[in-house]
Amino acid sequence: MASSVASSDRVAFDPYALPPEAIEDPPASTWAALRKIGPGIILAGTIVGSGELILTTSLGAKNGFIFLWLILFSCVVKVFVQIELGRCAISTGKPTLGLLNDLPGRTRSGHPLVWWWFLMMLCTVFQLGAMTGGTAQALNLAFPAVAHDIADRLAATAPDLAQEIKAHPEIPWTFPICLLTIALIYRGSYRRIEWLTTFIVVSVTLATVTAAVALGWTKYPVDPHQLADGLKFRLPGEDSRAAVAAAFAVFGITGVGATELFYYPYWCLEKGYARSTGRSDGSDAWAARAKGWIRVMHLDAWVSMVVFTISTVSFYVMGAAVLHPQGLDPRKEDLIATLAEMFVGPFGMWTRTLFLVGAGAVLFKTLYLSCAANSRLTTDCFDLCGLVNVDTAEDRARWIRRLSIVFPILALLLYLSISDPKFMVTIGGIAQGATLPMICLAAWYFRFKLIDRRLTPWPTTDLMLAIAVLSVFVVAAYAVPMQLTDLWKFLAG
Repeated sequence: MASSVASSDRVAFDPYALPPEAIEDPPASTWAALRKIGPGIILAGTIVGSGELILTTSLGAKNGFIFLWLILFSCVVKVFVQIELGRCAISTGKPTLGLLNDLPGRTRSGHPLVWWWFLMMLCTVFQLGAMTGGTAQALNLAFPAVAHDIADRLAATAPDLAQEIKAHPEIPWTFPICLLTIALIYRGSYRRIEWLTTFIVVSVTLATVTAAVALGWTKYPVDPHQLADGLKFRLPGEDSRAAVAAAFAVFGITGVGATELFYYPYWCLEKGYARSTGRSDGSDAWAARAKGWIRVMHLDAWVSMVVFTISTVSFYVMGAAVLHPQGLDPRKEDLIATLAEMFVGPFGMWTRTLFLVGAGAVLFKTLYLSCAANSRLTTDCFDLCGLVNVDTAEDRARWIRRLSIVFPILALLLYLSISDPKFMVTIGGIAQGATLPMICLAAWYFRFKLIDRRLTPWPTTDLMLAIAVLSVFVVAAYAVPMQLTDLWKFLAG
């Protein structure tokens, strides 16, 4: 049986180990520190996915600019929880599940909160299935001849399969999507994942921002007064209950979510922040190094916040400026086609294929990053709970590779079995909504019970952390029961 010692306590050469020879002084300048960022960009790649592309845009289409202020608040305030978890990872050398496993209440088979994460993760695999299907749908709309050609070729030898492909033309795309995901993450080192994600995130963000700015030269210009009106702290007045429900939904779907908060410390450790800091020996030199690398992590978190906030706001503005005046509300089978109108309406039909390929890239990016992160966390979970032995770096790499195959295949099978992205996203959303208060409260506990006093943040940071935790609890108390009710109605209907 594996020991209950957290993964960072291994002595083998490992991204999660803290050997003395790996200690490195933090960068002295901001420019040098910028060259050390990366975990936040990976996180931004996970965040800017189906939520921003579909839900945020749909919110703008339905409500106009009125929720702009709330989107900005949501994107900013939850970063303080992310930073606190990063601070704990750097100062202790332990990733998220290792930190949770050290909380009071641990049993021989692992802490109950570690098992809670595992159950939430299983629910979010339904979302990965929805991303597989969503990517396939976008690519099928962009290149419809592919499915038709495959169906025609199979008509004589496998007529039943040909009919199935005609009924669900996105299916042929799901298999290469699954295989490409496995190929990217099977031996995907941190460096490769960071490089690829940075390229995609920068490309998608630049394209979306360019489109939002270019609206000023189309028949759907963004009036500065509309933006100013969207920054006023108010809600729609026609239906108070619906307005409050919409506000809670906005806070829940934008910015850093539960899964991203679990992921971030792992990416910080793989980047080498804790490794460069070294194991705490109580010395002033260690405290100085820790402060320096925590400052780098702060810069990383805020740069990523700027990136995903700009991208999120751009999607929202496109929905509010283009779809809202036309009364177009993306829903069900017309969702992707309606979203494509954000580009077709202002810029012409030539942009439709570009949007569809871009939409597929956005969804696929979130899919492969989530599979990569889940492989790492699940390996850690199994080790902490005594299900497998992860005693060396080779053991860890072996299990990560195995799970890098399992998760994409599981996502594919779930989509082929259910083929209902809305239901699949709802399952994962409820699980994340119920888990977000837990990880926020854990971050609060770590701040006051775990952090070395020499590394404590400013009082203003503590205040913002408190606001974030309180906001998350208020939203969860309202939103989770409402989501469960909606799910029950969906299943019953």
